[in-house]
Amino acid sequence: MDSTNHQEKIQYHFPLQDYISNEKFEKIKSFSERKETPFLLIDLNIIKGKFLELQKRLPFSKIYYAIKANPLPEVLTLLKELGSNFDIASIQELDLVLGLGISPDRVTYGNTIKKSKHIKYAYDKGVRIFASDSEEDLINISENAPGSKVFFRILADNTSADWPLSKKFGAHLDLIFNLVVKCKEKGMEPYGLSFHVGSQQRDVGQWESALSKCSSLFNLLEEEKGIKLKMINLGGGLPSHYNYPIGSIEEYSKEIERYLHDYFGDELPEIFIEPGRSIVGDSGIIISEVVLVSSKTKMDKSRWVYLDIGKFGGLMETLDELIKYPIYTEKTGDAREVILAGPTCDSMDILYEKYKYLMPETLSVGDKVYFFTTGAYTQSYSSISFNGFPPLKAYILPEDIN
Repeated sequence: MDSTNHQEKIQYHFPLQDYISNEKFEKIKSFSERKETPFLLIDLNIIKGKFLELQKRLPFSKIYYAIKANPLPEVLTLLKELGSNFDIASIQELDLVLGLGISPDRVTYGNTIKKSKHIKYAYDKGVRIFASDSEEDLINISENAPGSKVFFRILADNTSADWPLSKKFGAHLDLIFNLVVKCKEKGMEPYGLSFHVGSQQRDVGQWESALSKCSSLFNLLEEEKGIKLKMINLGGGLPSHYNYPIGSIEEYSKEIERYLHDYFGDELPEIFIEPGRSIVGDSGIIISEVVLVSSKTKMDKSRWVYLDIGKFGGLMETLDELIKYPIYTEKTGDAREVILAGPTCDSMDILYEKYKYLMPETLSVGDKVYFFTTGAYTQSYSSISFNGFPPLKAYILPEDIN
């Protein structure tokens, strides 16, 4: 047993102590009192601040918000009003943004895996910029979205990313070279290159590695084929505040801008960026409740704490314990290691077993547990009805609480 108070023992990199001691947190608790847990609260003011900061730090870039991170209509409407563009992964996301009055010329179809009929649907709705990384997909674009702009995703190193995205997306430079040439031959515009260094990327140097590849391919295509690409899409990867240290957006942006000028000089190509997590991650709080506390043996040093939210209810990014959320409970007392698990009848529904969170021995059934930095990839990941549990509810924090 650890006699240290559990809140003092944990080093939080999310500004938790400042947050929970603020009058705003008391208002949040009051707002939440009569709501059935679990649920997600979204603070639009935080999203606005994150967007404006990124716009300030990378003023030469066009921001294409990755809708998949958090597709709540209120979030998309706010970003629309702030001047954001949008990256879609499906025609359902396209219908969502069009239904909010967002013009299709502010949309890119960034998913490299898409059906022919979906390409045609997006084209017929006015989308003119598509991503690709394979010959068959490129042929589908040429047949269903003639004359469109195409940007090509290269493979990028995802080392140091907490949620890697390599292998499934992107292709080696030699294949991309051939795709760019074929794109022009088929009457479309080979527009540029894209990459993704992995979600929650903690090493800004991974952008340098990817931009070095882009620069080489830009030069080779112009020298050998007379094709001058116009755009680089920096993808996502900028981090949010989880339970470990990260650099600031200012630090990331300074380095990324330096890399761009190192490889492309003073006259930069068009720059796109596709943030999702970095804009909405810090805006969310999931409020859950303890369902059960138990031990497996009399000598067990760790208690099992079962919550009313788990992997299938919105915390999918705890898979392999990759994303470590700042977690808080108001209970105090001696700290003890716990294993956190969800409510479903599935043995995979364990949130943290190897990574040991500390919680007070006084924690008991019915107590509230708060997960911070949960504005990204939570509600959009929650299952429809696994074990009969409904998808994660979400509420927008009222303006008078801010």
